[in-house]
Amino acid sequence: MTDFPTGRAWIELDREALGHNAAYLTSLLPPGCALMPAVKANAYGHGAVLVARELFALGIKAFCVASAAEGAELREHGVEGDILVLGYTHPACFPALEAYRLTQTVVDCAYALELGQYGKPLEVHVKLDTGMHRLGERCERLRELQAIFAVPNLRVTGAYTHLCADETDSPAGRAFTLAQGRAFHDAVARLRARGCVIPKAHILASDGLLRYPELGGDCARTGIALYGTLGTRTDLEKYGGCLRPVLSLKARITVVKDVFQGEGAGYALRFRAARDTRLAAAAIGYGDGLPGALGCGVGAALVNGVRAPIAGRVCMDQVLLDVTEVPRVSPGDTAVFIGRDGGGEITAVDVAEQAGTIANEILSRLGARLERVMVGLQQRALQPEGDALLNNLSCLPLSGGGALFGHDQNSFSHQIASRNRVCGGGKRQTRDSGWTK
Repeated sequence: MTDFPTGRAWIELDREALGHNAAYLTSLLPPGCALMPAVKANAYGHGAVLVARELFALGIKAFCVASAAEGAELREHGVEGDILVLGYTHPACFPALEAYRLTQTVVDCAYALELGQYGKPLEVHVKLDTGMHRLGERCERLRELQAIFAVPNLRVTGAYTHLCADETDSPAGRAFTLAQGRAFHDAVARLRARGCVIPKAHILASDGLLRYPELGGDCARTGIALYGTLGTRTDLEKYGGCLRPVLSLKARITVVKDVFQGEGAGYALRFRAARDTRLAAAAIGYGDGLPGALGCGVGAALVNGVRAPIAGRVCMDQVLLDVTEVPRVSPGDTAVFIGRDGGGEITAVDVAEQAGTIANEILSRLGARLERVMVGLQQRALQPEGDALLNNLSCLPLSGGGALFGHDQNSFSHQIASRNRVCGGGKRQTRDSGWTK
């Protein structure tokens, strides 16, 4: 980090929003379940080290990442707790699993043997394929799954699966998701009955927790929801009423100049002034993760609270903004590409729609040269039976609930639905604008 991290283009992380989202998602957990936040892909672009440190201070003690390198980075920056590697690790990198105390996913039976052949103790979670058909051993192959538990040098501390249709509310998607839940819990029960020790079993991620909390488990691998958004506007309006966006994307205005009617600007002169126009250059581009698809007026930034369309192409390191309608623009002013400014707001979902993708991709592709700055007040640690932060939520308290088997799943789902309705009736709660540093 530079001595002045907000000099060019940067990301601000709202500490209070992150704490709020962690508390809210904790309130949705089935009994006996804990958050295991996904901080992969640099915490969805937010900054994995900053986010993991903050969450650990709130009392969250387990995280998941995509690769051993991501886990190693957390350890090198002092992040404690359990760290689960969700993806494949090449055998040449097995020493990193040991050195950094990472828990490796067993992606299939053959991979379990490779891990065992490393010759030193490794902690693992076994992945079961219940229908996504990506990683994991098929859940019906109980003999092969049981053999994993007997591989020398492997200490199995968990098993999990990945829901692949939980982001849809269609009858077919719901039926498939519930079938995945039954298959997973049945396989885990059968393995335990055969003497396999499985301390933790987990199935839920963000969409699963918001839509299918009755599927239960010991951990919830919350990702995008923890950062205060969901992938699409439909999902956000229906399930994200209590979430608060954590990230703002900002850049400095570097130059302001006038162009005359009929003049062009930018590469290929793609901007053509239909009138005398004032343009401002902002120090951010597609090299920072700003999508090129936002060019030529598709996207915009907020400058002094006013929407300023992107003029011409998005360049690698810079972008032009049409600030003709923005009063008093000067070099050094701030342009907000995601976030609030005055009475205006541009969300990650807005940008995703303009770029033809989902918010997860927009955030995860924000570049490494963007400085990340945590702002806001320090939060209190989450409590085992709830959190004082929840007192500030206009949400219904939950009572009872539980996992899919042995509990009233319909009652628990109804309570979650009621909480989401009261949290804004499908609309995002408003927040005060501005940042407290």
